[in-house]
Amino acid sequence: RFSKRYGRVLYVSGEESPSQIAIRAKRLSVGSDKLLTFPETNLENLLETIKVEEPSLLVVDSIQTMYSSSLESSPGSVAQVRECAFRLAEACKSLGIPLFIVGQVNKEGLLAGPKVLEHLVDTVLYFEGERFNFYRVVKVVKNRFGASGNVAVFKMSSYGLEEVLEPSAFFLQERVGSPGSVIFPHTEGSRPVLLEVQALTIHALYTTPQRRTQGFDPNRLSLILAVLEKEAKVFTRDRDVFVNIVGGVRVEEPAIDLAVALAVVSSVKDKPVGDFIVFGELGLSGEVRSVHFAEERIKEGLRFGYKKAIVPKGAVVEIDGAEIFPVGHIRDAIELII
Repeated sequence: RFSKRYGRVLYVSGEESPSQIAIRAKRLSVGSDKLLTFPETNLENLLETIKVEEPSLLVVDSIQTMYSSSLESSPGSVAQVRECAFRLAEACKSLGIPLFIVGQVNKEGLLAGPKVLEHLVDTVLYFEGERFNFYRVVKVVKNRFGASGNVAVFKMSSYGLEEVLEPSAFFLQERVGSPGSVIFPHTEGSRPVLLEVQALTIHALYTTPQRRTQGFDPNRLSLILAVLEKEAKVFTRDRDVFVNIVGGVRVEEPAIDLAVALAVVSSVKDKPVGDFIVFGELGLSGEVRSVHFAEERIKEGLRFGYKKAIVPKGAVVEIDGAEIFPVGHIRDAIELII
């Protein structure tokens, strides 16, 4: 699409041959005489080609496969990644060519290579997705020219990636609303997305109860269970507890605490929460603390028919059509759903 609109695109691949790229392009029904492929890993050869072709956009896939003849280290080493990225950025800036660098990630899910790589570029995008899910999430980690933290959701199809225009509807499309299910308005950047938090509690099969999470910090779950026992007399010491964020999305913001807590209580009591959206940070004394973007979260719930919201007492806002239930303590929230 870029090549058809803006001119020639040079796609440099160090991992696939032109025939392999052609097979992929044919499968996805994409192609253009302005899309040039160049199987090259030598930096000096690539720099010469850039000067000759002067593309409208340069894509390097991936920076870990590139090497400079001026260095003796192997491709992918810290020195090679730093040198290749620096010289590519320098050359493209002098010629006025936008540069898109594809980088690999390490086991922790962070950009592999020297930290200077992130400092060299204007924008860092993380492409995430569980292997068994057909959707992918693009997160803006760094952006010199706009807001960071925003996300875009895409789904895999036979034609490649297609944008999901309504992520909230996408993630909630199969929700049943049984006990242990709570709707949480997750804010990544400035865009709220409704997610389903699920909790399942059963009598422990072994002496030591299990605590398992998917998409949520297990240490945070242990803290929430301790608060529920101490402050709300909801006991899970003899139960296995499982928490899942539907769709495989990983949530790290503390605003999800209250939703997880109520999902656990709902499962223990075997009573559904109902059509509430729930958010708030949980303190060690059971207090429910305010979080950012309260109004935006509530409005996102309204867009999809969730008119009732359990929110921190300090985040009370007046929104037409919304029925807001402010709570200052976890006990107050539990009383609303039991």
